[in-house]
Amino acid sequence: MPILCNYYLTYRCNASCDFCHFGDHEAFRGSRHADTDDVLRNLGSLAQLGVRFIDLTGGEPLLHPDIDVIAAAAQNYGMRTSITTNGLLYPKRAEGLRGKVDLLHFSLDSADAAQHDAMRGVPCHAKVIESVQIARELGERPDILFTVTDANYEQMDAVYALAQEHGLLLLLNPIFRYFRDEGLSEEALAYTEQFARKRMVYLNPSFIALRRMGGNDTENPLCRAVSRVIVLSPENEILLPCYHMHFEKLPVGSDLRAAWNSPRVQWHREREGRHEMCSGCTINCYFEPSFAFPTNRLSLAAVPSKIRYGYEKYVVQPLRKR
Repeated sequence: MPILCNYYLTYRCNASCDFCHFGDHEAFRGSRHADTDDVLRNLGSLAQLGVRFIDLTGGEPLLHPDIDVIAAAAQNYGMRTSITTNGLLYPKRAEGLRGKVDLLHFSLDSADAAQHDAMRGVPCHAKVIESVQIARELGERPDILFTVTDANYEQMDAVYALAQEHGLLLLLNPIFRYFRDEGLSEEALAYTEQFARKRMVYLNPSFIALRRMGGNDTENPLCRAVSRVIVLSPENEILLPCYHMHFEKLPVGSDLRAAWNSPRVQWHREREGRHEMCSGCTINCYFEPSFAFPTNRLSLAAVPSKIRYGYEKYVVQPLRKR
């Protein structure tokens, strides 16, 4: 049963991150936003399929003109919503999104404005700080999402101090190989692993363990990218086996449940993590749900970090605000 939907509402972006390239990648030029009617219809089907979490993503998700309507509808279907944003548009969209995003993440990769802006390709450091302040004034409880690279991992402490200043959790997101070849050095991995022991810091330790194991093994795959995740495109397609490695786009039409229960999805489900391109994969957004249930030792290792995140997010953080 799928537990998560990664819904790509748009491939457009108003930044040009050096580890992502949604904003300047040739493949995304001229792409359209997801049709709102398609999205709202699909939300009902996702709820019926048992999806509990929905990541409204992109590109920059706040570029979608109806992001507030979509987030509210997802919540009304009982799904927990998450949005990660570079903060450029949040000050304009904040009031409309108020109370509609359960997990609101602001990307901040350095406390040094010049370094952060260079990594993001646009001047947005100040907007992240402004967005944090606005969100807190509106009663939101956002997180700071720090994408860890070899170039910025030593900034972790300064970003942590900033998060602490605003009473926020710091989420560590180790960069993975996709748009560029390098991952994280052993020095950066060790530093990240040690830093994650601090209070109000979240890292799934199985991300680190998986990298040290050499990533996904196609003979004994840990990936559950098809079983537990539904990936939808702005063009109303299921991307298979996942967004990053998809080689099939299955049109949804007007019945997502029928598409999801089709023989083609079953074919991909039986082969998840076994394709040649899956060898060595460490893409966080698919291994997070893959490690969601205690079915192997990495799943079990992830449980304490999730419990701690929940405690610090919903118990410690509100107490600090008081």
